Amino acid sequence: MQIEIDDKSGFCFGVVRAITKAEEALAGGGTVYSLGDIVHNRIEVQRLERLGLRTVTHDDMPRLSGCRLFIRAHGEPPATYSEARKLGIEVIDATCPVVARLQRRVVEAFERMQPLGGQVVILGKRGHAEVVGLTGQVGGRAIVIEGPGDLALIDFSKPVHFLSQTTQSIALFEELGEEMRRRAADPQQVYIEDTICRQVSGREQHLTEFARRFDAVLFVCGRKSSNGKVLSEVCRRANPRTYVVEEAPEVEPAWLAGAHRIGICGATSTPRWLMQEVADAVADLAEKNM
Repeated sequence: MQIEIDDKSGFCFGVVRAITKAEEALAGGGTVYSLGDIVHNRIEVQRLERLGLRTVTHDDMPRLSGCRLFIRAHGEPPATYSEARKLGIEVIDATCPVVARLQRRVVEAFERMQPLGGQVVILGKRGHAEVVGLTGQVGGRAIVIEGPGDLALIDFSKPVHFLSQTTQSIALFEELGEEMRRRAADPQQVYIEDTICRQVSGREQHLTEFARRFDAVLFVCGRKSSNGKVLSEVCRRANPRTYVVEEAPEVEPAWLAGAHRIGICGATSTPRWLMQEVADAVADLAEKNM
């Protein structure tokens, strides 16, 4: 059996940077508190917990005075930093530079729309940490849409500035942008700013081509990963024999039946070592069934 791990899958730059910062902070000893899961991968979170990382929520902040609080790659709204200062909490900021740049763009878009009576619209998943951080830059005064069904939330008689969460689909963003211009009273008043991270979005075409090369594909990602949901569906459209696993013990022997070529790939929140463990599990199952 031929088993291949996709060399373009795994942590994106922002996640690598965040985990490196966390490891550096933990190397000095003591506990570091992460505001939410540092990465949407349960297995990687457990590894960092063994080093002293503890995951907390915003509700836990009042008891963290004098402690170190880690801001993950998704970023946070300004209110989080203000509260940390008031409480005497040391902040370790690992916001992805791409996300930080987008946060500034949301503020600029809002400032541009204000005198025009316009709206800032963000394509993103409601409640996702990055989106909460983005809308928080303007006090929640942005419209979040997830798909065509949410276009009714927009007043098309007014100007619109349209941006996107960094990990959204380019195709969906373009489709919605075109529809906004079609519905707008004045299409020239619809400003479309593509803010999708190309390190993430570029994986869609690559994974389509990758998945087609194999008899079966194992996509490795955490169950909380929204990026994992998007990319695993990309693989499944290209190869119906795509199976999603969070860790190696979940691999089912039946999935490998009759398969000679197995592809292993994953989300931007999937560590390389975890994909290797899945590949090793596939190899063990293949050897047992020889």
